[in-house]
Amino acid sequence: MLDPLRGETVLTFKMVCILIYMVFIIQLQYHAGLASGLLNQQSLKRSANQMGVSAKRRPKAQPTTLVLPPQYVDDVINRIDRMFPEMSIQLSRPNGTSAMLLVTLGKVLKVIVVMRSLFIDRTIVKGYNENVYTEDGKLDIWSKSNYQVFQKVTDHATTALLHYQLPQMPDVVVRSFMTWLRSYIKLFQAPCQRCGKFLQDGLPPTWRDFRTLEAFHDTCRQ
Repeated sequence: MLDPLRGETVLTFKMVCILIYMVFIIQLQYHAGLASGLLNQQSLKRSANQMGVSAKRRPKAQPTTLVLPPQYVDDVINRIDRMFPEMSIQLSRPNGTSAMLLVTLGKVLKVIVVMRSLFIDRTIVKGYNENVYTEDGKLDIWSKSNYQVFQKVTDHATTALLHYQLPQMPDVVVRSFMTWLRSYIKLFQAPCQRCGKFLQDGLPPTWRDFRTLEAFHDTCRQ
């Protein structure tokens, strides 16, 4: 005959063992979850750092130039040429694609305009009687004028190109620039709108306001 007290003791011992085993399993699952979370965080950090490094190493996208058909560029230049009777524009393509303009403004000055599609890259302003060609008969896009007055106008023209910026409407930019350039038709006749003098330090007013086209000496415009 079994001892009832002994049987209860055995049953209690088994229950305690089961409870201990369950607690062990729960703790094991808990710590496994913590470890998994930490590993995931480290993995995300590594991925983010790698993406950051890749982004830094990846070259930035360069702005693209709107390439227009040569015929369209020619039509825009021809329309501008007809707008101003005092201004004549000769268009050439020495390299086969990019246009170069020789703008003659009355008997005052000549301007070499280097184009890239319908965008103006640079300008060189020279006196009407100055040579604008190289020895091989090409437009000289590097030599500056021998006269300080036209060197000043060249600097102002470069500033004007920075002012007239409208990338999506390059034809408007070219027309606006040519309208500004035409205001130099009276380079040696218009007095300064601030001091009223024709000459300052031996130079006429070489600055033209971008909005009103009024003449100012370089120091009087500030």
